[in-house]
Amino acid sequence: MTAFPGPAAVPARWPSSSFAAQAATLTWRQLRTAVRDPQEILFGLLQPTVLLFLFTQVFAILTTTAAFPPGLSYVDYLMPAILLNNALQQAMQSGVALVEDLDNGFLARLRSMPVHPLVPLVARSFAGLGFCALQLVVMLGIAIALFGHRPGGSPAGVLASLLLALVVSWGVGWPFLALGAWLRRAQTMQNVSVVAVFPLMFISSAYVPISALPGWTHTLAQLNPLTYAVDTMRTLALGIPGGGLGAAGLTVGICVVLAVVGALAALPGFRRPL
Repeated sequence: MTAFPGPAAVPARWPSSSFAAQAATLTWRQLRTAVRDPQEILFGLLQPTVLLFLFTQVFAILTTTAAFPPGLSYVDYLMPAILLNNALQQAMQSGVALVEDLDNGFLARLRSMPVHPLVPLVARSFAGLGFCALQLVVMLGIAIALFGHRPGGSPAGVLASLLLALVVSWGVGWPFLALGAWLRRAQTMQNVSVVAVFPLMFISSAYVPISALPGWTHTLAQLNPLTYAVDTMRTLALGIPGGGLGAAGLTVGICVVLAVVGALAALPGFRRPL
């Protein structure tokens, strides 16, 4: 009797790495790409430096008005706003970078691998956060060395102020990742980003005290979440009495909500056919 061979052994399914390992690998890849690009680093630092120079020259006269906090230089008042603005710019750039990865085929290659669909979005968010942290530290050093900025708070307060800016960058970055996943056009993303963020920064306490704003802008500034964020950063960095823990908690809570809503909106957009 002829013996028939048994069923062939089925090869084991190639196991994928954990979610955390995938996110860490892609985050490191994106950070290395950013750090190796000197133009991105240069222009990432040049814009906030130019803004700091222009605003300190144009709006320094505000220190002589009754609305301005007494005993405070304008550069000290302005610096938390510059750092927060830089954090928001990096949040916007996360969405643009996602569009670029969609266009250059990198994310298409990832779809053929056992990679969780949320991992590229998480990695892009963390990479933007890491690059933002580098920018904030360098910008703070430039302001101290070249513009005479003197944070009056403790080192812990200055660090807490920087961490709050990073939380805002991370939270706001997720809605821009969602926009990038759905729009998939870098130019459109940049236009939407400018329209969305710039009015919020100017109609707030970022550059002038709220009491100096006229009419309806005064009311909107009081409702603007960025007002609470920048005021809390000032309180922490400059050592202004009054705590600000409640405003800090509100800011963090809003950022968490933005991140959750943004992630839920980004995932179906990212899963659409390329």
